[in-house]
Amino acid sequence: MDMKDTSNDVWESGDLYEPYMGRWSRPVAQEFIRWLALPEGSVWLDVGFGTGALTQTILDLANPKEIKGIDRSKDYVESVKSQVHDPRTTFEVGNAQSLPVEMDHFDAAVSGLVMNFVPQPDQMVAEMRRVVRAGGVVALYVWDYAGRMQMLRHFWNAASALDLAARELDEGWRFSISNPTSLRYLFEHAHLSQVEVRSIDVWAEFKDFNDYWSPFLGGQGPAAGYAMSLSEERRARLRDRIYNSLPFALDGTIPLALRAWAVKGVKQKS
Repeated sequence: MDMKDTSNDVWESGDLYEPYMGRWSRPVAQEFIRWLALPEGSVWLDVGFGTGALTQTILDLANPKEIKGIDRSKDYVESVKSQVHDPRTTFEVGNAQSLPVEMDHFDAAVSGLVMNFVPQPDQMVAEMRRVVRAGGVVALYVWDYAGRMQMLRHFWNAASALDLAARELDEGWRFSISNPTSLRYLFEHAHLSQVEVRSIDVWAEFKDFNDYWSPFLGGQGPAAGYAMSLSEERRARLRDRIYNSLPFALDGTIPLALRAWAVKGVKQKS
């Protein structure tokens, strides 16, 4: 199951990711960990930990014995090492499709907002299954790019109306795997049992239009990369079209629904 080209999807700076997506991803991570309800003292693997939001949530809510984080970005690894000093954590560079860890070691292998950017998600899930013990949990979540991830839908709907080529970068079109049917199939095809899929909904309230728009000027991710590739004139046209599409409240804030799809399964005992 190959994904569309992700070579231009830049995710390197934690400082830029935070105002763009990080601040909204933490409530999703919290609900995700509560849903998994793993016993205290479990050993966790966080695949594609990025800024460390999911790792920190595990520390805060699950009282783990140990967490190992794997991410392809050396910059993210160094950034998280400098911020997370809990002795139960270790972080290293690695590939989600070929995890540099031993098999049958973890109680849970989890991943947040990463799988759709991996060229072969079925290989990633197979690797996550490999490294958990029999009876262990494999679980992940992704944004509902084509549906209720309204922050990005407003952006890409406006961009596609002005530029047909923008559709090629739209996560809603590129990441068709980010839906309940595909996620369930992915986990069942990986021979995981007790597969469950659910939505996780959070509300993002932007203080004003600048709070919404300025993160798209940071170059993190496909939407921001597209915005910064435009001339100033075209970027201004895009900005105005998005502005006119957003549901402003009377006080000038912009409330938007953000939905993620979460899936979990259990590695069967031999």
